[in-house]
Amino acid sequence: QVQLMESGGGSVQPGGSLRLSCIASEWTYRYSNSCMAWFRQAPGKEREGVAVLCQGGWTRYAGSMQGRAIISQGNVENILFLQIHTLKPEDTALYTCAADPYVGTWSDYRDYRYWGRGTQVTVSS
Repeated sequence: QVQLMESGGGSVQPGGSLRLSCIASEWTYRYSNSCMAWFRQAPGKEREGVAVLCQGGWTRYAGSMQGRAIISQGNVENILFLQIHTLKPEDTALYTCAADPYVGTWSDYRDYRYWGRGTQVTVSS
């Protein structure tokens, strides 16, 4: 059972930056479609995929995050980061880390069996 723990959320003014961290227990990118990802969910909205990192360094981003976010691995493969720049009020959400050894569609939350509890990001002036 993989356990995930996020940190790094907080309150930020528009235009600011944050780096979110996720630590996974007993995680390895064993297969070609093994992935760790960030999802977010705002009140009243559906959960959406933000960014993903899969075996071999393959990454993808949501359109709303293109050019504003960087997903990366720490110095060990069970640590995942999400750096977000130029934060906007619409980025306000609970950001959750997810992982699965066999991901089909990276942005489909149903493809991930392991989830953290999330870290809240609030962007307001």
